[in-house]
Parts: sequence; structure tokens; C-alpha cells
Amino acid sequence: MKKLTTALAIAACLGAGNASADTLLGVYAGVQSWNMDAEGDFGSVINGVASTATFDFEEQRQTSFYAALEHPVPLLPNIKIVRNQLETNGGGTVTGTFEFGGIDFTTTAGLQTEVDLTNTDYILYYEILDNDLVTVDVGINAKHIDGSLYVVSNEDPPQSANETFDGYVPMLYGNVEVGLPFTGLGLFAEGSFLSVGDHSLHDFQAGIAYTFIDNLAVDLTVQAGFRSVKLELDDIDDISTNLDFSGAFVGLEVHF
Repeated sequence: MKKLTTALAIAACLGAGNASADTLLGVYAGVQSWNMDAEGDFGSVINGVASTATFDFEEQRQTSFYAALEHPVPLLPNIKIVRNQLETNGGGTVTGTFEFGGIDFTTTAGLQTEVDLTNTDYILYYEILDNDLVTVDVGINAKHIDGSLYVVSNEDPPQSANETFDGYVPMLYGNVEVGLPFTGLGLFAEGSFLSVGDHSLHDFQAGIAYTFIDNLAVDLTVQAGFRSVKLELDDIDDISTNLDFSGAFVGLEVHF
């Protein structure tokens, strides 16, 4: 549960006096189960032109794990690491020619694909507001995507191609949490965003949380909400993607 971002400069300027409102170290760990639906297209970029195919993806259940450390040291940012499973498969058809991974897919028998865009977020953030009612954090996220895209035709004999790409995407990060007094309930919105040229990425979630154990030793919170991930990449390692992943999630967080 974290960030609603506006600008990278805000984190740097405001962090000096507000690195954390915690007086002691705070450790957070959580897991989320995400019922994800996907849609979109991808393909290879050949001589500056994208050759893409659209697929019908299956609904999949994904898992995310995260851990965060908050501290009272001025200037030093807090840190959060998130491991996001992002895998799906599906089918599609070719109209004309679909060039991918050095293979020309021209069959009308259809295609099958396996997509793995599992990624890790490395987030540095500052708490610029933290009280009993509202928490606001801003920072930066280096999202590491280690992806693979596999396509195989349904013809006999089948043609197949596999493309991989590996890199870090710098994103702005933000989080807002609003507590409802005397109820244990709270609302939250968290996201990472990037829009540069023809590249547009976001990883956003919003929902409701309920803290059912709250004492000096440990807090336990359940979460439920909606998550949306968009990966619109114009040309990364000669790969073009326009993929949207979205769906409801539930989670459990522990705070020591």
C-alpha cells in the first residue's frame, strides 16, 4: 500500500525533512493473488516498422510478493521490493504476414502464444505525509522486466519463434492511504507510471484494506481491490508490445 506520484523532484526536495514519520524501524511483507485478464498484441520491429498479431489470452491467476523497510533516518529513502508474476497464454490468427523472431507466419490455421513478463520492482520512496488519517509517499521505481514471448503455428509441421528481452524501466511511484477512524478500514491507491515518446507503462492498484489485528507486536491487514498493468512499448530490443492486464485481487499484509 503506497504512492500517488507527481514528479521526481518532489521526492528529492521534500525528502530532506520528511524521510519517515516512523520513530522505529517498520517492516512490511505481503502477498497478493490476482485474477488477471489480458488483451492486446505484440510483434517484432523490422526496419523501424512493427509487425504485430492480436491474441485472445486466457484468464490467469497471478501472485505478487513484496517487502518494505521504513526507517527514521533523514534523507535516506525507504525501500520496497515487489516480485510480480505476469504469465499468460492464448491463441490468434494471421491475416497477411506476421513476422516474429525471424519467422514469417503466414498460416491461416492460427497461432498459439506463451507470454512471460514476470518483473521485479525496486522502489525508493519518501513519506511526505504520515498521520492517523492520511499517508502519502512519492519516489521512483526501477522495474526490471525479464520477458519472453513465444509463438508457434498450428500447421504441420509447426513453425515457432521465441524472443526475449531484459531491461530496467525507470518509473515514477506514488501511494496514498486514507484511514477511516475507529473502523480498522482504509482506502489505498498505489502506482508506478511512465510516459515517454511512444512508450507508455503503468502498474496501478486501488482498493480497500481492513486491519483485523493491531497491537504493538504486529499488524495484520487484508486487502481487496483492482489492479491494472499496461505495457505499451514501441521498440525495445526490436520488440513492440501493446498489452493490458487487469483484474481483481486479494492480499494479506503483515507489519512488524
